[in-house]
Amino acid sequence: MTPRTPDPDLPLAARLLSAEIGPLRRALLTTARRSGALPEIPDAQIEVLRRLDEDGWSSPTQLGRTLGLARSTVSNLVAAMQRDGLVERRLAAGDGRSTEVGLTELARERLTVYDAAAERVLVAAIGSLPVEAQHALAAAVPHLGDLRRALET
Repeated sequence: MTPRTPDPDLPLAARLLSAEIGPLRRALLTTARRSGALPEIPDAQIEVLRRLDEDGWSSPTQLGRTLGLARSTVSNLVAAMQRDGLVERRLAAGDGRSTEVGLTELARERLTVYDAAAERVLVAAIGSLPVEAQHALAAAVPHLGDLRRALET
């Protein structure tokens, strides 16, 4: 098998993508929160909510491992989220010593509202772009998932 020759423009594209991801994510989060009349929820908490929504109940250790967060960070996040009624704890099945964390109905409702608001604001923003840019973004979306998985391995 012949190794691929990297595109000479790849380093610049990588820098530009890296520079845009954080501001894009924050802009989407802020705009969707306002559109959905949602309270301020820190990005890290949203990542935990997303992971629990996908995986179901999880131990704080597993959450930290999956999200690449330190044990103390996860502990602080879960404690704050429990205070805000977004997660609940229970004893792990088959192990009376460890706990698992899961979403509350309030967290599920907020994720649903956020997802609907994010879709609305993204459709409006993407719709304001030239048609070629709309098609390019639509074609790039699956590759962003591929890129995330490549970074995680």
